[in-house]
Amino acid sequence: MMAAVRAVELGKTAIAGASTGNAGTSLACACAYLGIDAYVFVPEQIPRAKLAQLLIYGATVIQVDGSYDQCFDLAAAACERWGWYSRNTAVNPVLSEGKKTAALEVCEQLDWQAPDTVFCAVGDGCVFGGLHKGFADAQRFGLIDLMPRLIGAQATGAAPLVAAFENDWPAIRPQGAETVADSIRVGVPRDQIKALRAARETGGGFVAVSDNDILRAQGRLAATTGLFVEPAAAAALAGAVAMRESGGLEEGERTVVLLTGHGLKDIDSAMKGVEASPIRVPPDLDAIAEKLDAARGRKWP
Repeated sequence: MMAAVRAVELGKTAIAGASTGNAGTSLACACAYLGIDAYVFVPEQIPRAKLAQLLIYGATVIQVDGSYDQCFDLAAAACERWGWYSRNTAVNPVLSEGKKTAALEVCEQLDWQAPDTVFCAVGDGCVFGGLHKGFADAQRFGLIDLMPRLIGAQATGAAPLVAAFENDWPAIRPQGAETVADSIRVGVPRDQIKALRAARETGGGFVAVSDNDILRAQGRLAATTGLFVEPAAAAALAGAVAMRESGGLEEGERTVVLLTGHGLKDIDSAMKGVEASPIRVPPDLDAIAEKLDAARGRKWP
């Protein structure tokens, strides 16, 4: 919304950017409301539910036979050629002002007592860097006393920031990206400088989690809290679990796990982590009781 409003302020009639689906959907929704054209570049492997959202809002969707990283470069080139306003992260500074509001909401909901640690899934690094700015602004203006340490969770198949942090590199080294968590399937994080700075300046870091751990975290969230999130969001919880098990989180530490995408946006991935299946029966109550006996291992009343 911040980028779309800024485009209107500048007199632009079209805005474009690359997205794995979530940011593009927000952009398409805002542009539909504001009456400007949205051009969203998405990778070949975008989940169908995210594609549906983009299309229903009336965006012009350019589905690239390639990766998100290729979409980013194409969107940037298109903006330069046709004069569209760029929504691309790391190019448009307005995005951080929008993302930082998540940090302010966390502080507000905790009665302005900042948490000790915040976990966030990281792809491009825009949300992660925005959180850092939000907490830093809140501390600078005396709204909070403590700067939380920020921990970014990446999938092991797409973890360039983990490698850069652990090796103390000033920037990432591009790599391939493959993970069930499509929203963080990024090999070249464009907001890498902000993301690395956020981790280093807050005493935080990055953690890599496997796809299996991500899917387990997704199922655990749904079954124990009623929160059904997409795999990329569950990566944040998987990161917290991994750090807890390795001793990286202390008993009593006040921890926030940021969850940023509904599970209905990627049903196919969610089903990969589901072990149960429906109990198929004819329309007969006795047949249901018989199936329940077998499923529960006891006599059903």
